[in-house]
Amino acid sequence: MSYQLFIGNKNYSTWSMRPWILLKQVDIPFQEHWIRFDSFEPDSQFKTEILKLNPTGKVPALIDADIIVWDSLAIAEYIAEQHPEKALLPQDKKLRARARCISAEMHSGFQALRNLCPMNVEADLTHVGKQLWAENEQIRAEVARIDQIWSERPSEDAFLCGELSIADAFYAPVVMRFECFNLPLSASSQIYMQKILALSSVQQWIQEAKQEQMFVPFDEPYRQNRDEYLKK
Repeated sequence: MSYQLFIGNKNYSTWSMRPWILLKQVDIPFQEHWIRFDSFEPDSQFKTEILKLNPTGKVPALIDADIIVWDSLAIAEYIAEQHPEKALLPQDKKLRARARCISAEMHSGFQALRNLCPMNVEADLTHVGKQLWAENEQIRAEVARIDQIWSERPSEDAFLCGELSIADAFYAPVVMRFECFNLPLSASSQIYMQKILALSSVQQWIQEAKQEQMFVPFDEPYRQNRDEYLKK
């Protein structure tokens, strides 16, 4: 029996993207269950459906037989533990510690980026990015920290900790944010972005996000309708 992974809209849900691309990229079978974002109100269809599985009322959630794992970091760690042959955490002790640290840092930090630059795969919000960059010191500081993390990978052509790891899954949605808002990055970080964008799992996520063709107003602070600022 394969895993059951419950996710939200691919256009918006950064948390869902992380375990989805991790499983997909290393060919671990799973069955996807998509729960549409309508609202996050207690009586919404989304909350009603996900609360049947996950006591936090959030996606993603992973079911493995009679085990339920929620929270994207817990899911990633669980997958890595269940599939040691996939080496989703580095064998090297120092790199493994780094993978865990930078994944946890992304999981709990970068609040300005989360709040002001929500993931929107199909949109081009370059004009918003320019304004945020000019006016928001916290955005500039957080982007500088991410740029540092990405630039400290073992080599220019490597993933964050050498080979693909859970850390790369955690920063893939950040790549999508930077694509949408076109925030300034070093040449080294731009190389890393292209490496992530070239992954087959990320390309599939992008295509399926665009196919949703949905507009969820509470997840869209910078557009009045779906046709506004669509990527060409």
